[in-house]
Amino acid sequence: MADTANPFLSPSSLPYQLPPFTEIRDEHYLPAFEHGFEEQLAEIDAIVATDAPADFEKTMLPLERSGQTLQRVAEVFFNKSSSDSTDFTNALEEEIAPRLAAHQDAIRLNPALYARIASLHERLDDLGLDAEARYLVERYYAEFTLAGAGLGDAEKEKLREYNQRLSTLTTRFEKNLLADTNELAVVFDSADELDGLGEGELSAAAQAAAERGLDGKYVVTLVLPTGHPWLADLTRRESRERIMAASRARGIRGGDNDNRDLVLEITRLRAERARLLGFDTHAAYVTADQTARTPEAVADMLGRLAPAAARNARAEQADLQAQLAEGETVEAWDWAHLTSAVRAEKFDVDFAAMRPYFEAERVLQDGVFHAANRLYGISFTERPDLVAYHPDARVFEARNEDGSELGLYILDLYTRDSKRGGAWMNPLVSQSGLLDTPTVVVNNLNVPKPAAGEPTLLTYDETNTLFHEFGHALHGLFARVTYPRFAGTNVFRDFVEFPSQVNEMWMLWPEVLENYAVHYRTGERMPQDLVDRLHASESFNEGFATSEYLAAALLDQAWHRITADDEVTDVAAFEAQALTAVGLHNPAVPPRYASTYFAHTFSGGYDAGYYSYIWSEVLDADTVEWFRENGGLTRDNGDRFRSRLLGVGGSKDPLEAYRDFRGRAAEIEPLLKRRGLDR
Repeated sequence: MADTANPFLSPSSLPYQLPPFTEIRDEHYLPAFEHGFEEQLAEIDAIVATDAPADFEKTMLPLERSGQTLQRVAEVFFNKSSSDSTDFTNALEEEIAPRLAAHQDAIRLNPALYARIASLHERLDDLGLDAEARYLVERYYAEFTLAGAGLGDAEKEKLREYNQRLSTLTTRFEKNLLADTNELAVVFDSADELDGLGEGELSAAAQAAAERGLDGKYVVTLVLPTGHPWLADLTRRESRERIMAASRARGIRGGDNDNRDLVLEITRLRAERARLLGFDTHAAYVTADQTARTPEAVADMLGRLAPAAARNARAEQADLQAQLAEGETVEAWDWAHLTSAVRAEKFDVDFAAMRPYFEAERVLQDGVFHAANRLYGISFTERPDLVAYHPDARVFEARNEDGSELGLYILDLYTRDSKRGGAWMNPLVSQSGLLDTPTVVVNNLNVPKPAAGEPTLLTYDETNTLFHEFGHALHGLFARVTYPRFAGTNVFRDFVEFPSQVNEMWMLWPEVLENYAVHYRTGERMPQDLVDRLHASESFNEGFATSEYLAAALLDQAWHRITADDEVTDVAAFEAQALTAVGLHNPAVPPRYASTYFAHTFSGGYDAGYYSYIWSEVLDADTVEWFRENGGLTRDNGDRFRSRLLGVGGSKDPLEAYRDFRGRAAEIEPLLKRRGLDR
């Protein structure tokens, strides 16, 4: 019997049902998972126990109400395992992952439950359902069918084996990557080796060293992408090379953290599972239930962009080569640094000089929150009385313009060894009218933490990332749906990045920028001529940026377009061949992620879906044009975007929602112009 004192066994009594983190102990997780598994399976059994014909009220409603304990513990645990992992969470995640996969299969492959859903789907026009309820039936039927609900018993058993093994492998990939990323942090003996960094970066490097017991030294921790943001500023070429070499070495050094065999086994099993489910490749299986529909559609779009991106990158490389001494060639570790020099020469723009204007608290309060207030009328108030899962995680209460409750927003800004790389948004409590649940969302970033008393100065890219991730948070906060299946960001994967990319727009919008871009020492606003020069340089280096992204997206597609009969044995050779085939095998422009540290595709749920960012960017660029044509940052525009897109969550076909907002389907020309691919 589960412990009745376990805080996961009932909804939290805290505001917005914020999980009671002060009460949660390690020993609560496993019993809560086990109770959640047992509870939901009993709820499913109750649905299928009757011989009466299926109806919506006795099938879909109890299905949507099922699994609440499991949902509570899973949302808290998987946020903790990604943002503040321990030996305990690592071990438990490896144990729980295959059990969770088996539990999900027990529901999706239940023949009696599938028969009831299929019966509702067949009679959909006769059920008198409203639009959201009708879409719920359609989505469940599609998802169960694609998950293999219609397979025979022997095929289902094989499918369960695949799913459980894959859940174990992808969990192990993530743990290996975190461990190797921490081990490969680069130690420097003196500040001279880090010449070019500002006081904030040096303070963060010294703090990282002190936390490792290396007083007097400096540690550069790695970020998830191949490139490191400090490469642009470091003047010593050998220091840049050391950082790049460490980044590229992740997962390929042999030993316990080597991810190469995992990549090969994961892709092989995904291909075999796809064939079992009736698809030629895993990419075909994934895209069948996305807006793209087919891998050919993805290949067509990426193939349209890649040649122009590669051409632009080569032209940029020629400009960089001119900065080097005779006999030297541009290497991957040189690109960001030389680009800074060329940008300064061509446009008089120095990103390093902008950092004093991007003090983190000012960016958050007077930039990110201010834009949301101007656009949607919402406000944010910090709630120090509410405790999050880590001392660095801050809780804010969001309210609508009329003072009504909107939800809680948690910001966890700083990097630490226990946090996986990258930046992301998680829900901790997901809104639903059926369950009468509110909303709690979390943004995680990986900004180096300076020593106590020192300001946190964000890079240009980190500022952009904060606006981006906050766009996901707004999507989660604004969605108002009846059914939990549609809560927040539960939309097609190749649509989910769209709202966050739109929110990046406000970073440089004049009314927003002038409100937050203030020098942290002098109080002076960022000079307008610097802003003008920044806008003039917006398409600068887009050849590199587009190429490194497309290289990763096409690499993801290549891994997942192999068939169950293809035999791949060498990760590096496969990568080189895949990139050469699309004209993007340029050593000076490595993929944004190489296979062995490509967390998005091998542990992060973006398998065969990393194309989603640029696929969504078509909608994003088209939306930016709409805002510009209609007066920009106004409440009317914000209300339209909120009500017709963000507010519907996943309760409506996303492309239909987009047409409702825009008045037509998206056009690709704004994206081509933005990325300099229209010439």
